[in-house]
Amino acid sequence: MGRYRPPAPKKSPYITLEGFERLQAELEQRWKLRAEVTIAVTAAAAEGDRSENAEYIYRKKQLREIDSRIRYLQKRLPDLTVVEKPPTDQSTVFFGAWVTLEDEKGISHKYRIVGPDELDPKQGLISMDSPMAKALLKKQIDDEIQVTTPQGEQSYFITDIQYES
Repeated sequence: MGRYRPPAPKKSPYITLEGFERLQAELEQRWKLRAEVTIAVTAAAAEGDRSENAEYIYRKKQLREIDSRIRYLQKRLPDLTVVEKPPTDQSTVFFGAWVTLEDEKGISHKYRIVGPDELDPKQGLISMDSPMAKALLKKQIDDEIQVTTPQGEQSYFITDIQYES
């Protein structure tokens, strides 16, 4: 009997055009990879005893992971709303904005608010569902925001807002 896990909170359905195209490309790539892994599973199964065949066990596990991701993408992609145009008021932080912040130490940070399916903190892409993005939304240049981080309460000043066209 498994442990009960409550369902995850629903993710925001918004995504940038670049993120949507990236997910579609990933789905296409997963289908190609699945075909290759299926051939490898068949070859490994032909080697004999499957219970002690490490190649067979590994490839079946890999196939399950690929199938799981394909199912997720096929279910998620139709539900997404692609946000292509920047807002009319570009002096306020909304979805898709590149926001430059300055912390209390004077260090500059640049983030883009994107959908939860395309976040990448290393590239400065933060989910609109994150505490930082929620604090930034509907703010303007020179506004101060307070964000609770693992290091404690942090203060930031918005120094720049940009939208890609």
